Amino acid sequence: MNVAIITVGDELLAGTTTNTNAAWLASQLTDRGSTVTRILTIPDERDLIADYVARWHADDAFDAIIVTGGIGGTPDDVTVEGVADGLNRDLVVDDSIHDGLLEKAAIFREENPELVAEYDLEIDLEAAASLPAGAIPLVVEEAWAPGCVVDDVYVFAGIPDEMKAMFHAVEAEFDGTATARTIYTPAPEGALHDVLEGVSERFDVDVGSYPRGETRPGRIRVSGTEAAAVDDAIEWILERVETTDPGASTGEAND
Repeated sequence: MNVAIITVGDELLAGTTTNTNAAWLASQLTDRGSTVTRILTIPDERDLIADYVARWHADDAFDAIIVTGGIGGTPDDVTVEGVADGLNRDLVVDDSIHDGLLEKAAIFREENPELVAEYDLEIDLEAAASLPAGAIPLVVEEAWAPGCVVDDVYVFAGIPDEMKAMFHAVEAEFDGTATARTIYTPAPEGALHDVLEGVSERFDVDVGSYPRGETRPGRIRVSGTEAAAVDDAIEWILERVETTDPGASTGEAND
């Protein structure tokens, strides 16, 4: 299963917020046997979100698209609207979600009267309860507004705890057949050229090498859709490359 990830947020591009969502999602998807083939970060611009969703949704290279960003109903929360535009769907208020948000808002006001009075809190329930027509809501306890699934597009909140809860609600849908193994080596990357080229020619696998650092060994990662092919490729590499423990130091750290 090939998955594309779009993370939305001006703060991500400005560097004021670290984009942990992309890394976490990629790790989760890979662990489940899916393959992440694109990761893109774009600003809170409705037209831009719509453009990428429309183009990637029409691309047969992607089986699913995950979009994370603001979905709470405030003026800069345009992720859901952008997805709806990209899929040529109207935004529709889900009555059951609206009623649930109304109840949440009432509880919040009752539990936080000083906060509500101090900030003259206004909550746009209709915006928060609006989803693309035909979407399946993703309602989780951790989040105020729901995410949703529409066609092969999954819309999650941008707040990490909320995003994780929404992903876990549908994670079984991302089960795939890809498998991967990693070996560690003290050899410099330049010395691995022939081995990396040879394994790619002999086995139906993807191979990536990641250079050693001052205190960490290098890595060779082999992935593919057939576990047997990955195992055979690893065995072939092990016969030709010196390996080391993942926690071993390269001995290059400065005094």
